[in-house]
Amino acid sequence: MSSESAATGGAEIASAQRLQALKEFNSSGRGPWAGVPDADWNDWKWQLKHRVSSVERLEELLPTLTPEEHAGAILSRSKLAMAITPHFFNLIDPHDENCPIRWQMIPRLEETHTASWEMSDPCGEDSHSPVPGLVHRYPDRVLFLVTDRCAAYCRYCTRSRLVSNASGYDFHPEFDRQIDYIAKHTEIRDVLLSGGDPLLFSDEKLEYLLSRLRAFKHIEFLRIGTRIPLFLPQRITPELCLMLKQFHPLFISVHTNHPRELTTEVRDALGRLADAGIPLGNQSVLLRHVNDDPVVMKALVQKLLICRVRPYYVYQCDLIAGSAHLRSSVRKGLEVMKSLRGHTTGYAVPQYVIDAPGGGGKVPVNPEYVLSRNADRVVLRNFEGKVFEYIEGSDGKPRFKPSENFHVPEMV
Repeated sequence: MSSESAATGGAEIASAQRLQALKEFNSSGRGPWAGVPDADWNDWKWQLKHRVSSVERLEELLPTLTPEEHAGAILSRSKLAMAITPHFFNLIDPHDENCPIRWQMIPRLEETHTASWEMSDPCGEDSHSPVPGLVHRYPDRVLFLVTDRCAAYCRYCTRSRLVSNASGYDFHPEFDRQIDYIAKHTEIRDVLLSGGDPLLFSDEKLEYLLSRLRAFKHIEFLRIGTRIPLFLPQRITPELCLMLKQFHPLFISVHTNHPRELTTEVRDALGRLADAGIPLGNQSVLLRHVNDDPVVMKALVQKLLICRVRPYYVYQCDLIAGSAHLRSSVRKGLEVMKSLRGHTTGYAVPQYVIDAPGGGGKVPVNPEYVLSRNADRVVLRNFEGKVFEYIEGSDGKPRFKPSENFHVPEMV
C-alpha cells in the first residue's frame, strides 16, 4: 500500500470514528445545578426562571469568557437579549472558544459590526404583514407570530429585531385581528405558529389558539415552529402531547444545528411528540464554527432520524445585521450538501435554501447535478462524479438510439 493510500485510509477511519462519537446520546447533566432537586430540575418553569441572562451570572458560570464575549454580553442588553436555559447551558464546553453551542448562545462584540447589505428584516416579513403579527408571503399559507419570547436566544436570529424586545420593537400580537384575517382569506390552507416560541404558552392558551384555527374548514393543517424541545425538553410533558393530539393534522418543525444538542432528554421529548402522532421536521441554519462541516452535518441528520425527526431545511444564514461572524459561505454549504447526497439515506438529506433577501422567499440551492440539457437529452453527474445521459424525445416519443454527439462536459 502506498503512503498516500495509507494516509487516505487513516483519514477515513478517523472521520468514521468522529461521526460515531458525534452520534452518541448523552445527558446534558446538571453541571453547576448539581444540588437542585429532581422535581425542580425537571420543571420547565424552574428552568425558565433560572436562565442565564445577566453578565454577572454568565461570568460566574463561564469564567473562561473571552474579551469579545464579555463585551457582547454587556451590549446584549440593548440588542438581542441573552438567555440560556440551564439544560442548554450545560452543553457549552468552557475550555473550547469554538464550542458550537457557545457560538450560538454567547453574545459577541462582532454583533455590533454591520455591513451595508445586512438588514434588520432580511426576509421582508414586515412588508408582507397585512395585519400586525401575520405574514402572508406565499399564496396558500401564513406565518402567525404569537409571541416575541423564546426560552433562549440564538445570536443569528432572523427576527432579532422583534424577539426579546431588547431593541425596542415593542411587538404585540393581536390575535383577534390575525385570526379574523385568516377567516376571511379562504385561500389559506396552512398556518404556521411561530414567534418567538409558541410552546412557551401554557397548554390552555395554546389550545385556545389551535381550537380557533382548527374551526375554519379551509385550514387543512397546522404547524408549530419551535426550539423548545432542544432548549427546554422538560416542557414536552405528556399533558402537552395529549392536548396537541386533538388538532391533527398538526406538524412541528424543530430547530437544531449540531448533534451535541440532541441529548438523551431531547431524544425522549421528541419521542413523546412522535408518539402523539405528530410529524416532526428539522430546520437548521448553516453556521460557521457550528455545522459547516460534512462530518458534523452527517452526524446531525442521521441522529435526527434516530429521534424520528426528518431533516427538512438547511438555511443559508440570513443577512441579519451583526451576523457576519457566524455566516458560512454558500460554496461551503454546497460542499456540505454534496457530502450528503448519495452518501447517506435520502430521508437524511434536507433541502438547502436561501431565503431571498428582502422578501423573495425560499430559493433551493443544489450542487450541479444537471450538467446540460436540450430538447432530447439531459446530461447528469451523480454523487460519484460519473456522467450519464438521460434520453427523451422532443416530440414525446421514445428514443431507441443514443445521441450521436454525446460528450462529457468539462468539469467545473
